[in-house]
Amino acid sequence: MNKISHYLKDTLITIGLLCSAFAISLLLQYIFEVQEHITTVFVFAVFLISLFTKGYIYGVLAAFAGTIAVNYAFTFPYFALNFIIPVNFISGLIMIIVSILTSALTTKLKQHEAMKSESEKERMRANLLRAISHDLRTPLTTIYGSSTTLLEKGTVMTEEQKNKIALGIKEDSEWLIRMVENLLSITRIDSGQVEIIKTPTVLEELIDSVVLKFKKRYPGQKVEIEIPEDMVIIPMDAILIEQVIVNILENAVQHAKGITRLTLRVFTLGNQAIFEIKDNGCGIDPRRLDAIFTGYYTDKDEFADGQKKNAGIGLSVCATIVKAHGGNIKAENIKTGGVVFRFALYMEAENHHPG
Repeated sequence: MNKISHYLKDTLITIGLLCSAFAISLLLQYIFEVQEHITTVFVFAVFLISLFTKGYIYGVLAAFAGTIAVNYAFTFPYFALNFIIPVNFISGLIMIIVSILTSALTTKLKQHEAMKSESEKERMRANLLRAISHDLRTPLTTIYGSSTTLLEKGTVMTEEQKNKIALGIKEDSEWLIRMVENLLSITRIDSGQVEIIKTPTVLEELIDSVVLKFKKRYPGQKVEIEIPEDMVIIPMDAILIEQVIVNILENAVQHAKGITRLTLRVFTLGNQAIFEIKDNGCGIDPRRLDAIFTGYYTDKDEFADGQKKNAGIGLSVCATIVKAHGGNIKAENIKTGGVVFRFALYMEAENHHPG
């Protein structure tokens, strides 16, 4: 189906540009009485066709079609083919050469871009694997050590000590589960195994669900909510967008040192719903901001607390999900302290509510 759409697109581009060249040539010859630039118009059309279509065939076919059009409609004797005249032969040859050279150049450029993109993906996969290996080591080591302690010394430990160790195992296990969920989201969306199916979602219901899930994990952290009073409906995969918001809120709690205020604000601007998650913590090192959504921090970028560092993975998930929805996401330091994460989702036209 994708190939058919590409063929159809290239065919329409070819026909459209040739028809445009023909119409411009008619204007030049019969309205402005200028004939010497008609061949140039068709050469330019062939160049554009070769530039914007895939492969060689469309450009070469356009060159032949342009040659015939110039010869038949704009060269004396009119409305008769005559390739004996040197000018007609040379103009046709020039158009064919232009189409082949342009197609060859654009094909090489596209291949280079594809190789560059694939190389970047491989680099990102390698970085992600290194980050995963680093992030999983801490909780797995803790779970192993705690369970070994319970098995070897459980008989001499108090119930309070056992409960404390069991609680630690539970918390680390929950963290691992969320990490795996994030990784699955990234791999499935990037590989195309998950198709984003958008359904109209009421903003207030989405936020209520987010707050409920977040409160279960961090009951002591208050989240200030600011949303429009009017009903706002946004097409989205609600489960995935919930994951984005929860990931960003968790990132603030885990890594924004000194945080005393956490705000989730949503407002509309034109045909977009803008989500803002803001904290008043320590902010992010400016050197990290450009790579905050890549899923990997180098050693010099790692957080100083030595705790589980899932922020890179979680934020990479956020970027992947928002991008799959056709939106964009970014993070900025606030001058007064803290960070604001902002992402935008497109709304249906009839659901606009001025923010």
